[in-house]
Amino acid sequence: MKSSITVWGRRSSFNVQKVLWTLDELGLHYEHRNAGGSFGGLDDPAFLAMNPNGLVPVILDEEGSVWESNSIVRYLCAKHSQGNLWIEDSFARSKADRWIDWAATALQPSFMRLFWGYYRTPEAQRDKLANQAALSSCLKHFRLLDAHLANNDFLAGSHFTAADIPAGTALHRYFGLGLAVEEPPNVMAWFSRLKKRPAFRQHVLVPFDDLYGRIAF
Repeated sequence: MKSSITVWGRRSSFNVQKVLWTLDELGLHYEHRNAGGSFGGLDDPAFLAMNPNGLVPVILDEEGSVWESNSIVRYLCAKHSQGNLWIEDSFARSKADRWIDWAATALQPSFMRLFWGYYRTPEAQRDKLANQAALSSCLKHFRLLDAHLANNDFLAGSHFTAADIPAGTALHRYFGLGLAVEEPPNVMAWFSRLKKRPAFRQHVLVPFDDLYGRIAF
């Protein structure tokens, strides 16, 4: 089924990258509109009618608007890739859901604290203790992930699914921060598998040095 989809958000946004990656994994036709940051538009009444939180990403298709990046990933995969990126068996799908929720509640908050506290903050303004705490939290999460990936090629099992997208989006930036971080072998092998995916390379594996030391969007 051909779908008409519009997605709002700037390409440098971590959460927008998840959605663009998903759209291209699914081979969907869509229109991308820059919004947020220097592009503005998030307080426009028309945008707030789609997402009352005034945040990106947002997508609009023939069904209506969807917001929250992980919800968008789930929605798109459930609608357009049942039995593949979206797992139909309830228990097997729960494995994917666990890692999607884990990425949202554990990995991403720690990573974003580090990314903003270290990479986005000018050196003279950095809180070294807070950044060390965020780095330690990331280290714990990546060790847990590494243990899981010791017996799984992808987060929900043997093949790529929606589960890999939220956590996978963090890898390029985390390992490219310029900090001396552990490189857990199973995580790095998973990272190498993701790098083979054209949609990942196009939307996630992109330079982000223009964000260094820049608190403002």
